[in-house]
Amino acid sequence: MAQYLLKNAAILTMDADFTLYEDGYLAVEGNSIQEIGPTAQLEESRFAGYTVLDCRGKIITPGMINTHSHLSMMVFRSLADDVPDRLKRYLFPLERTAMTREMAVAGANYAFAELLLGGVTTVYDAYYFEDDIAREAEKAGIRGVLSETVLCNPSPSAKEPYGGIPYTREFVKKWKGHPRITPAVNCHAIYTNDTAHLQECHRIARENSIIFCMHVAEMGYEQADCLRDHGMTPVAYLDSIGVLDNRFLAAHSINLEENDLDIYEKRGVKVSYNAGSNAKGAKGVAPIKKMRERGITVSLGTDGPMSGNTIDILTQLPLVGKVQKLFNHDRSLFPAKEIFEMATIGGAKALGLDGITGSLEVGKRADLVIFETDSVNMNPIYDYYSVIVYSANPSNVESVFVDGELVVENRRLLTIDLKEARSRMLAYRDEIAAIARELDKAVL
Repeated sequence: MAQYLLKNAAILTMDADFTLYEDGYLAVEGNSIQEIGPTAQLEESRFAGYTVLDCRGKIITPGMINTHSHLSMMVFRSLADDVPDRLKRYLFPLERTAMTREMAVAGANYAFAELLLGGVTTVYDAYYFEDDIAREAEKAGIRGVLSETVLCNPSPSAKEPYGGIPYTREFVKKWKGHPRITPAVNCHAIYTNDTAHLQECHRIARENSIIFCMHVAEMGYEQADCLRDHGMTPVAYLDSIGVLDNRFLAAHSINLEENDLDIYEKRGVKVSYNAGSNAKGAKGVAPIKKMRERGITVSLGTDGPMSGNTIDILTQLPLVGKVQKLFNHDRSLFPAKEIFEMATIGGAKALGLDGITGSLEVGKRADLVIFETDSVNMNPIYDYYSVIVYSANPSNVESVFVDGELVVENRRLLTIDLKEARSRMLAYRDEIAAIARELDKAVL
């Protein structure tokens, strides 16, 4: 059983009181936090035999949580970044033509490396071949909430329409109860699923007490078509068919009316806010100020690497503050502490994992990040939250623990061979580029 004593660090616990130790210590035993407090109260003799890490001049925080991504899309990153209707023109055709089990695994494995090096200890993924992705996550040592995408068309991993449903049933049965892998249910969107299948997926989630995630109120045509076909907004429609509850995680949630917010509040719906992807796609700005005023849990996601490019949460943090301040014309909104809350304990609440992760508290899993502060961008420090939110970037992440296991040490991945992971992924580049050229010809 691993035992670590981290001492002399600034520790941002992100507990309910936002306890901050400017000079603190944290003891890890096995997979959990055994003790935490100010260094002045440390009785080091009680930790004989522990591996001691002197974190003087460093900042320790909970591991960050990405609540919305499609990791295997990593193989498509930097393709068609500025193309209108990228989803239908490039992504769906690429998935139909190119995506295989091996390609999905290669993309996800590289994505896990990027996540861990960026201080993300928990990630929600919705894509295909998720049983294989779960095995990769298990080897990488990351905490994953994973779901097979359900939609009305055949998919790379399901030859029949809605083949993701039987896949999901088996996936949930196999992985439920795993210490780090949590299965979930995912329907792509209301425009790729009919009412009966949405309700069936909700039943699976409810019967297994797991989360149910969808893209909601993201697209303009989604809104228009729902009003035309059902006479109500996407949120109102989902509520009318009985699938919204406190285990529902709504990704994006951009085009919301006041009544939609009322429904979210009433049902206890959680939200994954994807600031970078939404801005890059020119889709709009989610009204998270209004959500938080109503007590709606808001977490942070990145979307897929073909949508938002980067999948670490540190890159999202300054975007959240700057976009929301500009959108609301109020510089005082969203202090850095609140933004980092969404990135940590807010993410844990959204995924139903706040009992075990998201904050540094005795008894919780030891999912944590150690930031160095020697780099030029990290000084001076007057406000630790502001430094993390507005100054830090993934290169400042020095070491990372997940479930008490040291997975990144001094910027070196211990669970993934990065050179090999990169080589596996890049093996598909020429094939993907050739397909993309054919797609360009078809449009021209």
